[in-house]
Amino acid sequence: MRELSSIQMLEELLAESAAAPVLLFKHSTRCPISAAALRRAEEWLAARGDAAPAAGLIKVVENRPLSQEAAARLQVTHQSPQAIVLRNGAALWNASHGGITAQALETAFPKAG
Repeated sequence: MRELSSIQMLEELLAESAAAPVLLFKHSTRCPISAAALRRAEEWLAARGDAAPAAGLIKVVENRPLSQEAAARLQVTHQSPQAIVLRNGAALWNASHGGITAQALETAFPKAG
Protein backbone atom coordinates (compact mmCIF):
# COMPACT_ATOMS: atom_id res chain seq x y z
CA MET A 1 0.00 0.00 0.00
CA ARG A 2 1.58 3.28 -1.02
CA GLU A 3 1.07 6.40 1.06
CA LEU A 4 -0.58 9.26 -0.80
CA SER A 5 0.75 12.66 0.17
CA SER A 6 -0.54 14.96 -2.57
CA ILE A 7 -3.57 15.63 -4.72
CA GLN A 8 -1.48 14.53 -7.72
CA MET A 9 -0.93 11.13 -6.09
CA LEU A 10 -4.68 10.84 -5.41
CA GLU A 11 -5.36 11.70 -9.06
CA GLU A 12 -2.92 9.00 -10.17
CA LEU A 13 -4.73 6.40 -8.04
CA LEU A 14 -8.07 7.53 -9.45
CA ALA A 15 -6.64 7.23 -12.98
CA GLU A 16 -5.41 3.69 -12.20
CA SER A 17 -8.99 2.75 -11.34
CA ALA A 18 -9.92 3.12 -15.04
CA ALA A 19 -7.99 -0.08 -15.80
CA ALA A 20 -8.93 -2.08 -12.69
CA PRO A 21 -10.50 -1.54 -9.28
CA VAL A 22 -8.20 -0.05 -6.64
CA LEU A 23 -8.34 0.29 -2.87
CA LEU A 24 -8.11 3.58 -1.01
CA PHE A 25 -7.58 3.32 2.74
CA LYS A 26 -8.02 6.30 5.07
CA HIS A 27 -6.12 5.72 8.32
CA SER A 28 -5.86 7.57 11.61
CA THR A 29 -2.41 7.04 13.10
CA ARG A 30 -3.85 7.99 16.52
CA CYS A 31 -6.54 5.31 16.66
CA PRO A 32 -6.04 1.66 17.66
CA ILE A 33 -9.26 0.68 15.85
CA SER A 34 -7.83 2.18 12.67
CA ALA A 35 -4.53 0.34 13.22
CA ALA A 36 -6.40 -2.97 13.53
CA ALA A 37 -8.45 -2.29 10.39
CA LEU A 38 -5.30 -1.31 8.46
CA ARG A 39 -3.61 -4.52 9.58
CA ARG A 40 -6.59 -6.56 8.32
CA ALA A 41 -6.50 -4.76 4.94
CA GLU A 42 -2.73 -5.23 4.61
CA GLU A 43 -3.05 -8.94 5.47
CA TRP A 44 -5.78 -9.32 2.83
CA LEU A 45 -3.60 -7.58 0.22
CA ALA A 46 -0.63 -9.80 1.13
CA ALA A 47 -2.77 -12.95 0.91
CA ARG A 48 -3.88 -11.96 -2.60
CA GLY A 49 -0.26 -11.75 -3.71
CA ASP A 50 0.09 -10.87 -7.40
CA ALA A 51 -3.71 -10.63 -7.68
CA ALA A 52 -3.85 -7.83 -5.10
CA PRO A 53 -5.26 -4.55 -6.36
CA ALA A 54 -3.29 -1.33 -6.34
CA ALA A 55 -3.80 0.36 -2.99
CA GLY A 56 -3.29 3.85 -1.63
CA LEU A 57 -3.19 5.06 1.96
CA ILE A 58 -4.11 8.49 3.28
CA LYS A 59 -3.04 9.29 6.85
CA VAL A 60 -5.94 11.51 7.87
CA VAL A 61 -4.30 13.29 10.80
CA GLU A 62 -1.07 14.10 8.98
CA ASN A 63 -2.78 15.01 5.71
CA ARG A 64 -6.25 16.31 6.55
CA PRO A 65 -6.57 18.44 3.35
CA LEU A 66 -5.96 15.38 1.15
CA SER A 67 -8.40 13.32 3.20
CA GLN A 68 -11.05 16.02 2.80
CA GLU A 69 -10.32 16.28 -0.94
CA ALA A 70 -10.80 12.53 -1.34
CA ALA A 71 -14.12 12.64 0.53
CA ALA A 72 -15.34 15.53 -1.62
CA ARG A 73 -14.26 14.04 -4.95
CA LEU A 74 -15.62 10.60 -4.17
CA GLN A 75 -18.78 11.89 -2.47
CA VAL A 76 -18.19 9.51 0.41
CA THR A 77 -18.71 10.78 3.95
CA HIS A 78 -15.37 10.81 5.74
CA GLN A 79 -14.71 8.09 8.26
CA SER A 80 -11.54 6.78 9.78
CA PRO A 81 -10.63 4.06 9.33
CA GLN A 82 -12.26 3.71 5.93
CA ALA A 83 -11.71 1.39 2.98
CA ILE A 84 -13.03 2.54 -0.40
CA VAL A 85 -13.10 0.52 -3.61
CA LEU A 86 -12.63 2.78 -6.63
CA ARG A 87 -13.45 2.04 -10.26
CA ASN A 88 -13.35 4.58 -13.10
CA GLY A 89 -12.55 7.34 -10.61
CA ALA A 90 -15.66 6.74 -8.52
CA ALA A 91 -16.39 5.01 -5.22
CA LEU A 92 -18.20 1.71 -5.67
CA TRP A 93 -18.10 0.45 -2.10
CA ASN A 94 -16.87 1.59 1.27
CA ALA A 95 -16.71 0.32 4.80
CA SER A 96 -15.38 1.62 8.07
CA HIS A 97 -14.24 0.37 11.45
CA GLY A 98 -15.21 -3.28 12.06
CA GLY A 99 -16.73 -3.51 8.59
CA ILE A 100 -13.23 -3.61 7.10
CA THR A 101 -12.53 -7.34 6.98
CA ALA A 102 -10.86 -9.71 4.55
CA GLN A 103 -14.28 -11.20 3.74
CA ALA A 104 -15.79 -7.77 3.05
CA LEU A 105 -12.88 -6.77 0.82
CA GLU A 106 -12.99 -10.08 -1.04
CA THR A 107 -16.70 -9.65 -1.64
CA ALA A 108 -16.33 -6.01 -2.73
CA PHE A 109 -13.61 -6.56 -5.31
CA PRO A 110 -15.31 -9.12 -7.58
CA LYS A 111 -18.32 -6.79 -7.73
CA ALA A 112 -16.00 -3.92 -8.59
CA GLY A 113 -14.39 -5.63 -11.57
